[in-house]
Amino acid sequence: MRDDADLILVGGGLANGLIAWRLRQQRPAVRLLLLEAGDALGGNHTWSFHDTDLTPDQRRWIAPLVRWHWASHEVRFPGLRRQLQGGYASIPSEQFDTVLRWDLDDAVWLRSAVADVQPRQVRLQDGRVLRAAAVIDGRGQPPLEHLDLGWQKFLGQVLQLAAPHGLPGPVLMDATVDQHDGYRFIYTLPLDARTVLVEDTFYADGAALDEGALRGNIGEYARRQGWQVEAVLREERGVLPIALGGNPDALWRDAAGVPRAGLAAALFHPTTGYSLPEAVRLAEHVAALPDLSADVLFASMRAHALARWRHQGFFRMLNRMLFRAAAPAQRRQVMQRFYGLPEPLVARFYAGRPSWGDRLRILAGKPPVPVGPALRAALGGRRTQHAINPTEAT
Repeated sequence: MRDDADLILVGGGLANGLIAWRLRQQRPAVRLLLLEAGDALGGNHTWSFHDTDLTPDQRRWIAPLVRWHWASHEVRFPGLRRQLQGGYASIPSEQFDTVLRWDLDDAVWLRSAVADVQPRQVRLQDGRVLRAAAVIDGRGQPPLEHLDLGWQKFLGQVLQLAAPHGLPGPVLMDATVDQHDGYRFIYTLPLDARTVLVEDTFYADGAALDEGALRGNIGEYARRQGWQVEAVLREERGVLPIALGGNPDALWRDAAGVPRAGLAAALFHPTTGYSLPEAVRLAEHVAALPDLSADVLFASMRAHALARWRHQGFFRMLNRMLFRAAAPAQRRQVMQRFYGLPEPLVARFYAGRPSWGDRLRILAGKPPVPVGPALRAALGGRRTQHAINPTEAT
């Protein structure tokens, strides 16, 4: 009996969507099925990246997904206000859905909830069984039991304003706001002259999200900027993992032969939480594989994810210092010091490619946190009272 597809991708989020799209671009003969439980691909998100996060060729092939691009961006702290010249781009999930559904056509199955996933077959909630040479699972967060995590959590609203906002570009961090529940900042994207995305964001020990309080914070921030809000056009929320440590080998052992993609494979920038550059790398990796059979695909995607984990060890060390050595009220000082460093260093950090000189520069000088706790945290010491509360992270 002939398989239903060569490759079935479970979950129509960023990582699986890019894998399917890149395969369609480069290997149109591969028979794909992209299964999404919801009514659209990509959910309700805005994915962003710095120009320097990707190679010129990568920026070229994802260009149809990009709706907004700015030549510079800004950060604001009590003791520092800085304009950074690196380009910045954003992809809304609506654009992602439109482009991918057009190009992938009948390979996309919406409203297709999955009950069970195995290396070569998928059982849908309605009882149907789909078979393929291989299956990729790209649903949801990484298994919490195998990773030591902090959280970047946010609620954002797209605001239509009565008058122009006056922003020349994104404000990636406005940390002049009151600090509570960890390190707090406002993230702002000017979508057009009178439309702006405003996100209230926290680097926090727990994953609980008080949506009502965050909506109030956004309204207060808009008033402080002198903006009169005519309408809230859209709202999005997220709780992103910030990796402090973990056991990625155990994560892949539990996968039972089914390769994972995206957050479920711990493929995200450990410190910033940005996932698009890692999703682009994974899509290119899968599209280049000559053999997409289940065993080969699992081994190759596992090796790719573990290599990325090893490459990111410096970032996890910094995260431990931020979350374990710095009390929540101190974290803004840590970030302010970082953004005072040379602009090329900041760009390489976001891109996940800090040089050895960059690493020394980040760690050198008078530390903004106590030396003893910083060393214990860097070496993976025991958690302090600022550690993740397991009951909040479920």
